Amino acid sequence: MSVFKYVSESFEELKSNVTWPEWAEVQKYTIVVALFSVLFALATWGVDEACAKAIATMYNWLKG
Repeated sequence: MSVFKYVSESFEELKSNVTWPEWAEVQKYTIVVALFSVLFALATWGVDEACAKAIATMYNWLKG
């Protein structure tokens, strides 16, 4: 199978057999994903800061 035929059939599959969501639904899910992305980034930053402080405290304690 040639690459051109594969790509052509893939686009045809997308046009004819895939059920696409309504625009309002896409907007709603985009907002949800953006919100969870920001929350996950903040949680990751918080854990990173807590671990950095714990390691710094441990090194300072070991240094004496």
